[in-house]
Amino acid sequence: MAKRQLTRRQNWRIEKVQEERAARAAKRESRLLDELEGGDLGPEQTGLVIAHFGVQVEVEALEGELAGQVQRCHLRANLPALVTGDKVVWRSGNQGHGVIVAQLPRSTELCRPDMRGLLKPVAANVDQIVIVFAPLPHPHANLIDRYLIAAEHAGIRPLLLLNKADLLDEENGTHVDNLLTTYRQLGYEMLEVSAHQGGGMELLQTKLDGHVSVFVGQSGVGKSSLVNSLLPGVDTRVGDLSEVTGKGTHTTTTARLFHFPGGGELIDSPGIREFGLVHVSRDDVEAGFIEFRDLLGTCRFRDCKHDREPGCALLQALEDGRIQPQRMASYRHILASLPEPEY
Repeated sequence: MAKRQLTRRQNWRIEKVQEERAARAAKRESRLLDELEGGDLGPEQTGLVIAHFGVQVEVEALEGELAGQVQRCHLRANLPALVTGDKVVWRSGNQGHGVIVAQLPRSTELCRPDMRGLLKPVAANVDQIVIVFAPLPHPHANLIDRYLIAAEHAGIRPLLLLNKADLLDEENGTHVDNLLTTYRQLGYEMLEVSAHQGGGMELLQTKLDGHVSVFVGQSGVGKSSLVNSLLPGVDTRVGDLSEVTGKGTHTTTTARLFHFPGGGELIDSPGIREFGLVHVSRDDVEAGFIEFRDLLGTCRFRDCKHDREPGCALLQALEDGRIQPQRMASYRHILASLPEPEY
């Protein structure tokens, strides 16, 4: 069944209702914050945002008598939007609630566009992005490449993770093996695991210890199953593949940070079917294809589009086999999907 298009008036009414609800929520939050600040608040201390719920966040104390404890906190109006992984200065209040006083600088931030195309941070201070894919749903190199570009743009180390390795068979094995070979030849670190059967999970754990990691990948690749296997007792909901679309069903509704017993953290983020790159430029895309690095700037023409121009270093490398056709096709597809630059 085709998706029904909303009229301009219907969209306006929906936005107006949402704005009114947001205004009422902000008013309630302001009243609660006034009550908190009018009471007894503890001293300023550092904390870690481990979950975000609308206008409130859960903060884990990092020091003092409350170290390790979690409190639901309200945000002062002058603060920027906070995300899971942010480090903050906060003050503890009564009845298990506190107040965020300030946001500490981020070392990195992982962003994606929201429904309106505006760039929105989804996790902070991450140093490893684990790109999860599986034999089913069918893995697409173009989607993996988008994640790699986003990781490169954010300055976050990528780790490619093939989950559900037990589902490899004669039908999908060749395609997956070609994918793995391409990325291995490029030097990307890669692991093969099965969250269901447990194979490779100990090695994955060693790669996660000591890092702040985030799992990304299309729905249905088993991110929640991986979390459940790595952190028994967390019980993240697991969704089956849709029988209609063959795609995964979304199970995670908010980004949450978990601690590993051996050190390191994992931020489990909402499923992302397609990672938008409206926030990157052509130069950013090219930088995300690491095999291009030594070739960029060596074409005959300075403004070479790497399409059909004579003396193009990328086209020559493609002909020589130094660039894989799959990667060049992915590069062109991603460039074509970027919004037109505004002048």
